[in-house]
Amino acid sequence: MRVGPELDASFRAAALAEGLVDVRFDVAESPVGPLFLAATRRGLCRVSYTVEGEDEAVARRYGVRVLRAPLDQVRRELDEYFAGRRRAFDLPLDLRVAPFQEAVLRALARVPYGRTETYGGLAAQVGRPKAARAVGTAMNRNPVPIVLPCHRVVGADGSLVGYGGGLEVKRALLELEGALPPSRAHGSSPRSR
Repeated sequence: MRVGPELDASFRAAALAEGLVDVRFDVAESPVGPLFLAATRRGLCRVSYTVEGEDEAVARRYGVRVLRAPLDQVRRELDEYFAGRRRAFDLPLDLRVAPFQEAVLRALARVPYGRTETYGGLAAQVGRPKAARAVGTAMNRNPVPIVLPCHRVVGADGSLVGYGGGLEVKRALLELEGALPPSRAHGSSPRSR
């Protein structure tokens, strides 16, 4: 039995309205490649540069009732960011992380658009000045990159180090924000280099 698009949309809307969904997800195209997006009723819970298998990962973490459904506000804010019209996100978040990581992510959220901070600087901000490596681990586990801008965190000497989306994506995001001068290869997609 095949279900037409109108009936499918009706079923999805009804499931959402009745609270029968733990996690909604969508895939958005972006200048840095496809982004897997997921949200619970509490807020955005996942942004991933990997699409394959992410629906199963969010089901394990947030609940098995997972439904692909548009995340219009998330897409709109990401589109505005990539177009250079948004410097901060106004999305509710559902992070569900350990206390240290939560403190690091709160400090990370305060790193302004177009600026960078070091891992050691963030460690000092959360009262653990010798915990730069632990901050790096927290950045690596950031469930909502771009929205919580871990791409703005650099090595002690200002070098681009460690990023879940790859260093080319990190560079592209920092160039977009004006934190780095455009590279010679500017204009090509970071995912196609």
